[in-house]
Amino acid sequence: MLARRFGDFATAEDAVQEALLAAATQWPTEGLPTNPRGWLIQVAYRRMIELVRGEQARRRREDLVANREPDDRLHAPAADEELTAERDDTLVLLLLCCHPALAPTSAVALTLRAVGGLSTAEIARAFLVPEATMAQRISRAKQRIRTSGLPFRMPEAAERADRLDAVRQVLYLIFTEGHTSTAGPDLRRVDLAQEAIRLTRALHELLPTDSESAGLLALMLLTDARSPARTGPSGELISLADQDRTRWDATAIAEGIALVTRALPRGPVGPYQVQAAIAALHDEASSTSDTDWPQILALYGVLERLADSPVVALNRAVATAMVHGPAAGLAALDALADDPRLAGHHRLPAARAHLHEMVGDRARAIANYRAAAGRTSSLPEQRYLTMRAARLAAELPSTTQD
Repeated sequence: MLARRFGDFATAEDAVQEALLAAATQWPTEGLPTNPRGWLIQVAYRRMIELVRGEQARRRREDLVANREPDDRLHAPAADEELTAERDDTLVLLLLCCHPALAPTSAVALTLRAVGGLSTAEIARAFLVPEATMAQRISRAKQRIRTSGLPFRMPEAAERADRLDAVRQVLYLIFTEGHTSTAGPDLRRVDLAQEAIRLTRALHELLPTDSESAGLLALMLLTDARSPARTGPSGELISLADQDRTRWDATAIAEGIALVTRALPRGPVGPYQVQAAIAALHDEASSTSDTDWPQILALYGVLERLADSPVVALNRAVATAMVHGPAAGLAALDALADDPRLAGHHRLPAARAHLHEMVGDRARAIANYRAAAGRTSSLPEQRYLTMRAARLAAELPSTTQD
Protein backbone atom coordinates (compact mmCIF):
# COMPACT_ATOMS: atom_id res chain seq x y z
CA MET A 1 0.00 0.00 0.00
CA LEU A 2 2.79 2.45 0.91
CA ALA A 3 4.68 1.71 -2.30
CA ARG A 4 1.54 2.29 -4.35
CA ARG A 5 0.72 5.58 -2.63
CA PHE A 6 4.23 7.06 -2.47
CA GLY A 7 5.87 5.41 -5.48
CA ASP A 8 9.02 4.62 -3.50
CA PHE A 9 9.50 0.90 -2.97
CA ALA A 10 12.71 0.94 -0.90
CA THR A 11 11.57 3.69 1.48
CA ALA A 12 8.19 2.00 1.94
CA GLU A 13 9.96 -1.20 2.93
CA ASP A 14 12.02 0.74 5.50
CA ALA A 15 8.88 2.35 6.95
CA VAL A 16 7.12 -0.99 7.33
CA GLN A 17 10.16 -2.51 9.01
CA GLU A 18 10.27 0.36 11.51
CA ALA A 19 6.54 -0.05 12.23
CA LEU A 20 7.08 -3.74 12.92
CA LEU A 21 10.00 -2.89 15.20
CA ALA A 22 7.82 -0.38 17.09
CA ALA A 23 5.14 -3.04 17.51
CA ALA A 24 7.66 -5.54 18.85
CA THR A 25 8.82 -2.94 21.38
CA GLN A 26 5.49 -1.44 22.45
CA TRP A 27 2.91 -4.22 22.28
CA PRO A 28 4.46 -6.45 24.98
CA THR A 29 4.27 -3.58 27.52
CA GLU A 30 1.27 -1.56 26.31
CA GLY A 31 -0.90 -4.43 25.13
CA LEU A 32 -2.20 -5.47 21.72
CA PRO A 33 -4.16 -2.67 19.98
CA THR A 34 -7.79 -3.22 19.03
CA ASN A 35 -6.88 -3.17 15.33
CA PRO A 36 -3.25 -4.39 15.02
CA ARG A 37 -3.12 -4.07 11.24
CA GLY A 38 -4.56 -0.57 11.31
CA TRP A 39 -2.04 0.38 14.00
CA LEU A 40 0.83 -0.86 11.84
CA ILE A 41 -0.48 1.01 8.80
CA GLN A 42 -0.79 4.28 10.70
CA VAL A 43 2.67 4.01 12.25
CA ALA A 44 4.20 3.07 8.89
CA TYR A 45 2.47 6.04 7.23
CA ARG A 46 3.78 8.45 9.86
CA ARG A 47 7.28 7.06 9.49
CA MET A 48 6.96 7.19 5.68
CA ILE A 49 6.06 10.88 5.88
CA GLU A 50 9.14 11.54 8.01
CA LEU A 51 11.37 9.60 5.61
CA VAL A 52 9.94 11.30 2.51
CA ARG A 53 10.24 14.77 4.02
CA GLY A 54 13.77 14.04 5.18
CA GLU A 55 14.73 12.84 1.73
CA GLN A 56 13.14 15.87 0.10
CA ALA A 57 15.01 18.20 2.44
CA ARG A 58 18.27 16.44 1.65
CA ARG A 59 17.64 16.75 -2.07
CA ARG A 60 16.82 20.42 -1.74
CA ARG A 61 19.99 21.02 0.22
CA GLU A 62 22.00 19.27 -2.44
CA ASP A 63 20.13 21.11 -5.22
CA LEU A 64 19.38 17.81 -6.95
CA VAL A 65 15.67 18.53 -7.18
CA ALA A 66 13.45 21.44 -6.32
CA ASN A 67 9.92 22.07 -5.13
CA ARG A 68 8.92 18.47 -4.52
CA GLU A 69 6.80 18.99 -1.40
CA PRO A 70 4.84 16.15 0.19
CA ASP A 71 1.40 16.10 -1.33
CA ASP A 72 -1.96 14.58 -0.48
CA ARG A 73 -0.43 11.10 -0.70
CA LEU A 74 0.86 11.78 2.82
CA HIS A 75 -2.62 11.63 4.35
CA ALA A 76 -3.42 8.39 6.16
CA PRO A 77 -5.85 6.10 4.30
CA ALA A 78 -9.46 5.75 5.30
CA ALA A 79 -10.49 2.53 7.01
CA ASP A 80 -12.37 1.19 4.00
CA GLU A 81 -9.40 1.97 1.73
CA GLU A 82 -7.13 -0.06 4.03
CA LEU A 83 -9.16 -3.19 3.43
CA THR A 84 -9.30 -2.75 -0.35
CA ALA A 85 -5.62 -1.96 -0.66
CA GLU A 86 -4.58 -4.80 1.62
CA ARG A 87 -6.41 -7.24 -0.63
CA ASP A 88 -5.05 -5.90 -3.93
CA ASP A 89 -1.59 -4.52 -3.32
CA THR A 90 0.27 -7.71 -2.50
CA LEU A 91 -0.36 -9.14 -5.96
CA VAL A 92 0.48 -5.78 -7.56
CA LEU A 93 3.74 -5.64 -5.57
CA LEU A 94 4.49 -9.20 -6.63
CA LEU A 95 4.11 -8.27 -10.30
CA LEU A 96 6.05 -5.04 -9.86
CA CYS A 97 9.05 -6.79 -8.29
CA CYS A 98 9.07 -9.30 -11.13
CA HIS A 99 9.57 -6.57 -13.74
CA PRO A 100 11.39 -7.80 -16.88
CA ALA A 101 13.94 -4.99 -16.45
CA LEU A 102 15.39 -7.08 -13.62
CA ALA A 103 17.38 -10.24 -14.16
CA PRO A 104 15.13 -13.23 -13.32
CA THR A 105 17.19 -14.33 -10.32
CA SER A 106 17.28 -10.77 -8.94
CA ALA A 107 13.54 -10.29 -9.48
CA VAL A 108 12.73 -13.51 -7.66
CA ALA A 109 15.10 -12.73 -4.81
CA LEU A 110 13.72 -9.20 -4.34
CA THR A 111 10.14 -10.44 -4.35
CA LEU A 112 10.86 -13.17 -1.84
CA ARG A 113 12.32 -10.49 0.44
CA ALA A 114 9.62 -7.84 -0.08
CA VAL A 115 6.50 -9.95 -0.54
CA GLY A 116 7.38 -13.26 1.07
CA GLY A 117 9.15 -11.82 4.08
CA LEU A 118 11.99 -14.33 3.79
CA SER A 119 15.38 -13.43 5.19
CA THR A 120 18.40 -13.09 2.92
CA ALA A 121 19.83 -16.28 4.42
CA GLU A 122 16.62 -18.21 3.68
CA ILE A 123 16.58 -16.98 0.08
CA ALA A 124 20.24 -17.89 -0.35
CA ARG A 125 19.54 -21.43 0.84
CA ALA A 126 16.63 -21.72 -1.60
CA PHE A 127 18.93 -20.74 -4.49
CA LEU A 128 21.89 -22.76 -3.17
CA VAL A 129 24.20 -19.72 -3.20
CA PRO A 130 26.22 -17.90 -0.49
CA GLU A 131 24.30 -15.37 1.61
CA ALA A 132 26.65 -12.52 0.56
CA THR A 133 25.91 -13.21 -3.11
CA MET A 134 22.17 -13.09 -2.48
CA ALA A 135 22.47 -9.85 -0.47
CA GLN A 136 24.17 -8.20 -3.45
CA ARG A 137 21.45 -9.38 -5.83
CA ILE A 138 18.70 -7.96 -3.63
CA SER A 139 20.51 -4.66 -3.17
CA ARG A 140 21.04 -4.24 -6.91
CA ALA A 141 17.40 -5.09 -7.61
CA LYS A 142 16.17 -2.47 -5.12
CA GLN A 143 18.39 0.14 -6.73
CA ARG A 144 17.11 -0.76 -10.19
CA ILE A 145 13.49 -0.41 -9.00
CA ARG A 146 14.34 2.93 -7.34
CA THR A 147 15.92 4.45 -10.45
CA SER A 148 13.53 2.98 -13.02
CA GLY A 149 10.54 5.15 -12.14
CA LEU A 150 8.26 2.16 -12.62
CA PRO A 151 4.63 3.02 -11.73
CA PHE A 152 3.02 1.04 -8.93
CA ARG A 153 0.01 -0.43 -10.71
CA MET A 154 -1.34 -3.71 -12.01
CA PRO A 155 0.52 -4.37 -15.29
CA GLU A 156 -1.44 -4.65 -18.50
CA ALA A 157 -2.05 -8.12 -19.95
CA ALA A 158 0.87 -7.86 -22.38
CA GLU A 159 3.22 -6.84 -19.58
CA ARG A 160 2.06 -9.61 -17.24
CA ALA A 161 3.07 -12.27 -19.74
CA ASP A 162 6.74 -11.25 -19.41
CA ARG A 163 6.61 -11.58 -15.62
CA LEU A 164 4.65 -14.77 -15.08
CA ASP A 165 7.57 -17.19 -14.88
CA ALA A 166 9.23 -15.13 -12.14
CA VAL A 167 5.93 -14.62 -10.29
CA ARG A 168 5.21 -18.33 -10.22
CA GLN A 169 8.75 -19.12 -9.09
CA VAL A 170 8.43 -16.65 -6.21
CA LEU A 171 5.13 -18.13 -5.09
CA TYR A 172 6.55 -21.65 -5.31
CA LEU A 173 9.61 -20.72 -3.22
CA ILE A 174 7.49 -18.94 -0.60
CA PHE A 175 5.30 -22.02 -0.32
CA THR A 176 8.31 -24.34 -0.16
CA GLU A 177 9.86 -22.36 2.71
CA GLY A 178 6.50 -22.41 4.47
CA HIS A 179 5.95 -26.12 3.93
CA THR A 180 9.44 -27.16 5.08
CA SER A 181 11.36 -24.36 6.78
CA THR A 182 15.07 -24.36 6.02
CA ALA A 183 15.97 -23.26 9.55
CA GLY A 184 14.54 -22.95 13.04
CA PRO A 185 12.62 -25.05 15.57
CA ASP A 186 9.48 -25.68 13.51
CA LEU A 187 9.06 -27.90 10.48
CA ARG A 188 6.50 -25.57 8.91
CA ARG A 189 5.86 -21.85 8.68
CA VAL A 190 2.11 -21.98 8.28
CA ASP A 191 1.79 -18.25 7.61
CA LEU A 192 4.08 -18.43 4.58
CA ALA A 193 2.43 -21.55 3.15
CA GLN A 194 -1.06 -20.10 3.50
CA GLU A 195 -0.03 -16.73 2.06
CA ALA A 196 1.52 -18.47 -0.94
CA ILE A 197 -1.71 -20.40 -1.51
CA ARG A 198 -3.78 -17.22 -1.14
CA LEU A 199 -1.67 -15.30 -3.65
CA THR A 200 -1.63 -18.20 -6.09
CA ARG A 201 -5.43 -18.35 -5.90
CA ALA A 202 -5.49 -14.63 -6.70
CA LEU A 203 -3.16 -15.20 -9.65
CA HIS A 204 -5.33 -18.09 -10.89
CA GLU A 205 -8.44 -15.90 -10.62
CA LEU A 206 -6.66 -13.16 -12.56
CA LEU A 207 -5.52 -15.64 -15.26
CA PRO A 208 -8.03 -18.53 -15.18
CA THR A 209 -6.88 -20.00 -18.50
CA ASP A 210 -3.18 -20.06 -17.60
CA SER A 211 -2.39 -23.75 -17.19
CA GLU A 212 0.85 -23.32 -15.24
CA SER A 213 -0.76 -21.04 -12.64
CA ALA A 214 -3.49 -23.63 -12.21
CA GLY A 215 -0.83 -26.33 -11.95
CA LEU A 216 1.04 -24.36 -9.31
CA LEU A 217 -2.10 -23.93 -7.21
CA ALA A 218 -2.83 -27.64 -7.59
CA LEU A 219 0.71 -28.52 -6.50
CA MET A 220 0.42 -26.37 -3.38
CA LEU A 221 -2.97 -27.80 -2.41
CA LEU A 222 -1.91 -31.41 -2.98
CA THR A 223 1.29 -30.91 -1.00
CA ASP A 224 -0.24 -28.90 1.83
CA ALA A 225 -3.00 -31.49 2.19
CA ARG A 226 -0.51 -33.83 3.89
CA SER A 227 0.50 -31.28 6.53
CA PRO A 228 -1.76 -32.57 9.35
CA ALA A 229 0.08 -35.91 9.26
CA ARG A 230 3.66 -34.63 8.77
CA THR A 231 4.40 -34.02 12.44
CA GLY A 232 3.84 -35.97 15.65
CA PRO A 233 2.61 -34.75 19.06
CA SER A 234 5.96 -33.13 19.89
CA GLY A 235 6.44 -31.57 16.44
CA GLU A 236 8.69 -34.38 15.25
CA LEU A 237 8.91 -35.03 11.51
CA ILE A 238 7.02 -38.06 10.18
CA SER A 239 8.17 -39.37 6.80
CA LEU A 240 5.70 -39.84 3.95
CA ALA A 241 5.88 -43.62 4.29
CA ASP A 242 4.90 -43.48 7.97
CA GLN A 243 2.13 -40.88 7.79
CA ASP A 244 -1.47 -41.64 8.75
CA ARG A 245 -3.07 -40.89 5.40
CA THR A 246 -6.55 -40.71 6.91
CA ARG A 247 -5.43 -37.36 8.36
CA TRP A 248 -4.72 -35.87 4.94
CA ASP A 249 -7.08 -33.09 3.82
CA ALA A 250 -9.41 -34.83 1.38
CA THR A 251 -11.06 -31.57 0.29
CA ALA A 252 -7.74 -29.99 -0.69
CA ILE A 253 -6.71 -33.18 -2.51
CA ALA A 254 -9.95 -33.24 -4.50
CA GLU A 255 -9.55 -29.57 -5.47
CA GLY A 256 -5.91 -30.07 -6.45
CA ILE A 257 -6.67 -33.13 -8.58
CA ALA A 258 -9.52 -31.29 -10.32
CA LEU A 259 -7.27 -28.33 -11.09
CA VAL A 260 -4.44 -30.36 -12.59
CA THR A 261 -6.87 -32.61 -14.48
CA ARG A 262 -8.35 -29.54 -16.20
CA ALA A 263 -4.99 -27.85 -16.77
CA LEU A 264 -3.00 -30.66 -18.37
CA PRO A 265 -5.12 -31.07 -21.55
CA ARG A 266 -5.10 -27.30 -22.17
CA GLY A 267 -1.34 -27.11 -22.47
CA PRO A 268 1.35 -26.19 -22.88
CA VAL A 269 2.54 -28.51 -20.11
CA GLY A 270 5.00 -26.90 -17.70
CA PRO A 271 6.98 -28.02 -14.67
CA TYR A 272 4.35 -27.08 -12.08
CA GLN A 273 1.69 -29.15 -13.81
CA VAL A 274 4.04 -32.13 -13.91
CA GLN A 275 4.91 -31.73 -10.23
CA ALA A 276 1.20 -31.49 -9.43
CA ALA A 277 0.58 -34.72 -11.33
CA ILE A 278 3.32 -36.41 -9.27
CA ALA A 279 1.81 -35.05 -6.04
CA ALA A 280 -1.61 -36.32 -7.11
CA LEU A 281 -0.25 -39.84 -7.58
CA HIS A 282 1.18 -39.76 -4.05
CA ASP A 283 -2.06 -38.42 -2.60
CA GLU A 284 -4.25 -40.95 -4.37
CA ALA A 285 -2.22 -43.94 -3.10
CA SER A 286 -3.30 -45.70 0.09
CA SER A 287 0.32 -46.46 1.03
CA THR A 288 3.89 -46.12 -0.22
CA SER A 289 3.83 -49.64 -1.65
CA ASP A 290 0.53 -48.92 -3.42
CA THR A 291 1.97 -45.81 -5.13
CA ASP A 292 2.28 -45.85 -8.92
CA TRP A 293 6.07 -45.47 -8.88
CA PRO A 294 6.61 -46.32 -12.59
CA GLN A 295 4.36 -43.44 -13.60
CA ILE A 296 6.06 -41.13 -11.08
CA LEU A 297 9.46 -42.10 -12.51
CA ALA A 298 8.22 -41.35 -16.03
CA LEU A 299 6.90 -37.97 -14.91
CA TYR A 300 10.23 -37.11 -13.28
CA GLY A 301 11.85 -37.86 -16.62
CA VAL A 302 9.54 -35.30 -18.23
CA LEU A 303 10.18 -32.83 -15.43
CA GLU A 304 13.94 -33.20 -15.78
CA ARG A 305 13.66 -32.15 -19.42
CA LEU A 306 11.56 -29.11 -18.48
CA ALA A 307 13.54 -27.92 -15.45
CA ASP A 308 17.30 -28.14 -15.01
CA SER A 309 17.36 -28.73 -11.25
CA PRO A 310 19.59 -31.01 -9.16
CA VAL A 311 16.69 -31.48 -6.74
CA VAL A 312 14.55 -32.88 -9.56
CA ALA A 313 17.38 -35.25 -10.51
CA LEU A 314 17.70 -36.30 -6.87
CA ASN A 315 13.97 -37.04 -6.61
CA ARG A 316 14.14 -38.98 -9.87
CA ALA A 317 16.94 -41.10 -8.38
CA VAL A 318 14.72 -41.98 -5.41
CA ALA A 319 11.88 -42.89 -7.77
CA THR A 320 14.35 -45.02 -9.75
CA ALA A 321 15.14 -46.91 -6.54
CA MET A 322 11.43 -47.55 -5.94
CA VAL A 323 11.03 -49.00 -9.45
CA HIS A 324 14.38 -50.68 -10.21
CA GLY A 325 15.81 -51.21 -6.73
CA PRO A 326 18.01 -49.19 -4.34
CA ALA A 327 21.25 -50.09 -6.16
CA ALA A 328 19.97 -48.39 -9.31
CA GLY A 329 18.92 -45.39 -7.25
CA LEU A 330 22.34 -45.13 -5.62
CA ALA A 331 24.01 -45.22 -9.03
CA ALA A 332 21.80 -42.33 -10.11
CA LEU A 333 22.76 -40.40 -6.97
CA ASP A 334 26.46 -40.98 -7.66
CA ALA A 335 26.03 -39.03 -10.89
CA LEU A 336 25.01 -35.99 -8.81
CA ALA A 337 27.97 -36.12 -6.42
CA ASP A 338 29.98 -33.49 -8.33
CA ASP A 339 27.10 -31.06 -8.91
CA PRO A 340 28.26 -27.84 -7.16
CA ARG A 341 24.64 -26.82 -6.55
CA LEU A 342 24.27 -29.71 -4.09
CA ALA A 343 27.60 -29.15 -2.33
CA GLY A 344 26.94 -28.87 1.39
CA HIS A 345 23.22 -29.55 0.96
CA HIS A 346 21.65 -32.15 3.24
CA ARG A 347 19.31 -33.68 0.68
CA LEU A 348 21.95 -35.70 -1.15
CA PRO A 349 23.34 -37.58 1.90
CA ALA A 350 19.79 -37.95 3.25
CA ALA A 351 18.71 -39.67 0.02
CA ARG A 352 21.84 -41.82 0.06
CA ALA A 353 21.14 -42.82 3.66
CA HIS A 354 17.58 -43.86 2.82
CA LEU A 355 18.70 -46.01 -0.12
CA HIS A 356 21.59 -47.58 1.82
CA GLU A 357 19.06 -48.46 4.51
CA MET A 358 16.81 -50.02 1.87
CA VAL A 359 19.65 -52.17 0.56
CA GLY A 360 20.63 -53.23 4.08
CA ASP A 361 23.95 -51.37 4.33
CA ARG A 362 23.40 -49.97 7.81
CA ALA A 363 26.92 -48.61 8.34
CA ARG A 364 26.78 -46.41 5.23
CA ALA A 365 23.20 -45.42 6.05
CA ILE A 366 24.28 -44.26 9.52
CA ALA A 367 27.21 -42.26 8.14
CA ASN A 368 25.01 -40.52 5.58
CA TYR A 369 22.18 -39.81 8.05
CA ARG A 370 24.73 -38.17 10.36
CA ALA A 371 26.25 -36.20 7.49
CA ALA A 372 22.81 -34.99 6.42
CA ALA A 373 21.91 -33.97 9.99
CA GLY A 374 25.05 -31.86 10.14
CA ARG A 375 24.14 -29.98 6.96
CA THR A 376 20.59 -28.82 7.77
CA SER A 377 19.60 -25.87 9.93
CA SER A 378 16.07 -27.21 10.44
CA LEU A 379 15.85 -28.64 13.96
CA PRO A 380 13.01 -31.10 13.16
CA GLU A 381 15.01 -32.45 10.22
CA GLN A 382 18.15 -32.65 12.34
CA ARG A 383 16.31 -34.62 15.01
CA TYR A 384 14.70 -36.93 12.46
CA LEU A 385 17.99 -37.71 10.71
CA THR A 386 19.88 -38.14 13.99
CA MET A 387 17.24 -40.49 15.36
CA ARG A 388 17.31 -42.58 12.17
CA ALA A 389 21.07 -42.93 12.57
CA ALA A 390 20.75 -43.78 16.27
CA ARG A 391 18.11 -46.42 15.63
CA LEU A 392 20.27 -48.12 13.01
CA ALA A 393 23.35 -47.86 15.22
CA ALA A 394 21.52 -49.64 18.02
CA GLU A 395 20.87 -52.56 15.67
CA LEU A 396 24.52 -52.94 14.66
CA PRO A 397 26.90 -55.35 16.42
CA SER A 398 28.98 -53.39 18.93
CA THR A 399 32.23 -54.08 17.03
CA THR A 400 30.99 -52.21 13.95
CA GLN A 401 29.74 -49.08 15.72
CA ASP A 402 31.79 -45.85 15.87
